[in-house]
Amino acid sequence: MPGALEGCLVVAIEQAVAAPMCTQRLADAGARVIKIERPEGDTARHYDQAAKGVSAYFAWLNRGKESAVLDLKDAGDLALAHRLIAHADVLVQNLAPGAAERLGLGSAALTARHPRLIAVDVVGYGSDTPAREMRAYDMLVQAEAGICAVTGTADEPVKVGVSIADIATGMNAHAAILEALIARGVTGRGRAIEIAMFDGMADWMTVPLLHLTEGGRATARHGLSHASIYPYSRYACVDGDIVMAVQHQGEWTRFCAGVLGRPELAGDPRFRGNAARVANREALDALIAPAFAALTQAAAIVSLESHGIAWARVSTVEDLARHPALRLIESPLPGDGRVAVPRPAGRDAFLPGPVPGLGEHTSAIRAEFA
Repeated sequence: MPGALEGCLVVAIEQAVAAPMCTQRLADAGARVIKIERPEGDTARHYDQAAKGVSAYFAWLNRGKESAVLDLKDAGDLALAHRLIAHADVLVQNLAPGAAERLGLGSAALTARHPRLIAVDVVGYGSDTPAREMRAYDMLVQAEAGICAVTGTADEPVKVGVSIADIATGMNAHAAILEALIARGVTGRGRAIEIAMFDGMADWMTVPLLHLTEGGRATARHGLSHASIYPYSRYACVDGDIVMAVQHQGEWTRFCAGVLGRPELAGDPRFRGNAARVANREALDALIAPAFAALTQAAAIVSLESHGIAWARVSTVEDLARHPALRLIESPLPGDGRVAVPRPAGRDAFLPGPVPGLGEHTSAIRAEFA
C-alpha cells in the first residue's frame, strides 16, 4: 500500500538529529527524501559503530533516504542543489546560522522563487531574537530553556537522558510540514517555516513557567517524583522499585483504604486534596514508604492493580529490550545487514527503505537532475 506522501520530493540539507528526525518520518510515509551530505558525511555517521558498524543515531534517523554527496561551496554542486530544490515539494535544512542565506538557500528567497515550495529552516533560536547566533546542541538547549532546572535531584540538575530538544524539534517540523502540505492543497502555495529548538523546549516548560509567573512558585527538582502531583513517586519494595501515581481524590481514597490499609488518611487535613499532599510530601512519604518496603514488587503490583492505582516498574534498558509492549521493525543497513528498531508510534508494521551509504546515490542524482 503506497504511503500518504508517495510522490512528494523532499530535499534535506541536514545533519545530526533534529532535521533527520523530521525527514525520516516523511520517508516512512512514502516521500522520496534526497539527503545532501558533505564529502565527509553527516556528523551523525561518525558518533559510534553500534549498529553493525553503523552509528546508532544514523541508523535510527536515515532509513529510506537517498544520499548525495555535494560540496555546496563548489559552484557546480550548488547549482545542482538549486536544480533539486526547483523540483522539490519540501526543503529541510539545519545548516549553521546564516549559512543557508550565504549559499542562496534561505527559505524566504527560495519560496519567492518557487511559490509551491515548503522551505523549513531548523534553527536553535528564533531568527528574530537576540539569541539567533547562538550555537545550539541538544544539551545546550535543554540547559538554556530550563529543562535541567526541573530535572534531577534536589542537589543536582541533569539533562534528560535522550535528545529531547532535537527530537521535539524534528517532530515539530514534521507536523508543520504536514500542515503546510494540506494548506498548499487548498491555496496552491507553499511557505517558509522556521522551527526553533528553543521554542520547542520552552513550550514543554509551560507548566513550570506558569507556576512561576502566575503562581509565584519555582518548580523544585524531585528526582523520580512528580513536582506538582502527589503521591506520584518511586518507592522501594523488598526486591525492586516501583513507581505509583495517584491523580485524583477517588484514587487517593482507594489508595489509603486498599493499599495502605489506612482509610482515615483520606480525610487527614495534611493530605486532603492534591495541593496539601504536595506541600506535605515528606510526611506522606514517611507513611507510604514503610508499606511498600514490606512488600515484594510483585505483591505491590497486585495490590495497586486491584485497587485501580496506576503503577510502573523502573525499567532498565535491558528490560526495555525484552518488554512485551515493545514493537519492532527491521531496518536494512548498507550492504546486507539489518537492525531491529522501535516501530514509530501510529504506524502499522512496514519494511522501510535501507539506510544509505555515504554518497550511494550521487551519480544517479547527478544524472537525473543534470
